[in-house]
Amino acid sequence: MKEECGVFGIFHQGKVINVAQFCYLGLFALQHRGQESAGIAISNEQKILIYRDLGLVSEIFTEEILNTLSGNLAIGHVRYSTSGANRWENSQPILEEHQSGSFALAHNGHIINQEELKRILSSRGERVEENQTDSHLISKLIKSSKEKNIEEAIKKVTACLKGAFCLVILTKDKLIGIRDSYGFHPLVLGKIDNGYTLASEDSAFSIIGAEYIREIEPGEMVVIKKDSYSSYQILSSAKKSLCVFEYIYFARPDSNVFGENVAFIREKIGERLAWEHPVEADIVISVPDSGRFAALGYAHESGIPFQEGLLKNPYVGRTFIQPSQALRENLVRIKLSVISRIVENKRVVMVDDSIVRGTTTRKLVKLLKNAGAKEVHVRISAPPINYPCYFGIDTPNKEDLWASHFSIEEIRKWIEADSLEYISLEGLLKVFQHHPPSNFCTACFDGIYPIS
Repeated sequence: MKEECGVFGIFHQGKVINVAQFCYLGLFALQHRGQESAGIAISNEQKILIYRDLGLVSEIFTEEILNTLSGNLAIGHVRYSTSGANRWENSQPILEEHQSGSFALAHNGHIINQEELKRILSSRGERVEENQTDSHLISKLIKSSKEKNIEEAIKKVTACLKGAFCLVILTKDKLIGIRDSYGFHPLVLGKIDNGYTLASEDSAFSIIGAEYIREIEPGEMVVIKKDSYSSYQILSSAKKSLCVFEYIYFARPDSNVFGENVAFIREKIGERLAWEHPVEADIVISVPDSGRFAALGYAHESGIPFQEGLLKNPYVGRTFIQPSQALRENLVRIKLSVISRIVENKRVVMVDDSIVRGTTTRKLVKLLKNAGAKEVHVRISAPPINYPCYFGIDTPNKEDLWASHFSIEEIRKWIEADSLEYISLEGLLKVFQHHPPSNFCTACFDGIYPIS
């Protein structure tokens, strides 16, 4: 089961801060990585307590609940499942019992050899449910390991995993972080007062006053004990396969992912897009929020003024009720509205991060034209998505990806835009300064998967 998620961990010595509150703040900063459920596991070095539920971080963790979570080390998780039901049972962290003691686990990514792992568990006498999440499988593998030391058990289990995974694991007195050997998704290490912290993105550090130290390297395991940490290269890492979609859409603009700032990269992508696909227009607008910085880059390179032509309703969230078909069909209008005075009688360039099925783009083009836009030129800051992702990003099956079935011109006609252009894959990879093109996973664009 694929899971786009955010993970966080903190180990702080002393009683100066409430670790649960800091974990809450870290998860709040990572809320964009998952809005279906959230949870915190906390240890006072004697026992582990977990609280998790369906909903947003701010909905689940009241001040009263946070005050019941007492300890000096914790991990947290926000979840968005890309397949399978949104059930409480699938929320994280997961609590299990290893022969050396209790542990809690939170996971971001997607394992592709689930059937092999299920067979291993069955051979150990472990009961495996049909729709068991990757996180449950990993937890049960650690639980049933014959290794007496949990660190050794984790090493043995991660060596069996194929796919993308960033793990944060809590024992009674340790905080452990592991990143898969390809480094698909980010995991970073920070310093806070008398301790250390782990997170999917460093944007979670500034909110708690932590200082960024470095990325956890592909294949690396970091073990934090009291006021120090140890590092072990537990998986060989011959080739990096960094997820390029972290820059295009998934990560927060203020995060530094794989060594480069996300907002800066998105602006560079927008500049490249304008260079590759110029058009005569009066204004450039973005589809909020992930298209914003690419639109700013497009405006900068083209010399066409940037305007806020689409407004996002900040009060429409995950729990919005859709009681009728009519409301479901008008969800785009409920989430986004057009500022007519800005777009009327204008030739508009609308910049968005990607097109999957094209349904939302078609509705936005129609909204803009109904508001009086003379022309709508769509520019996309990702190449056409031709193939599904198997490593944790929510792209559907190939038959649901429009770019794999229709030409750009056919999609343009269907969305009723005056023009439609995507950045080229070559152009996208040229914007990066710290990584050669071979360091990125671009399978959703070219079908070349790093793992078969």
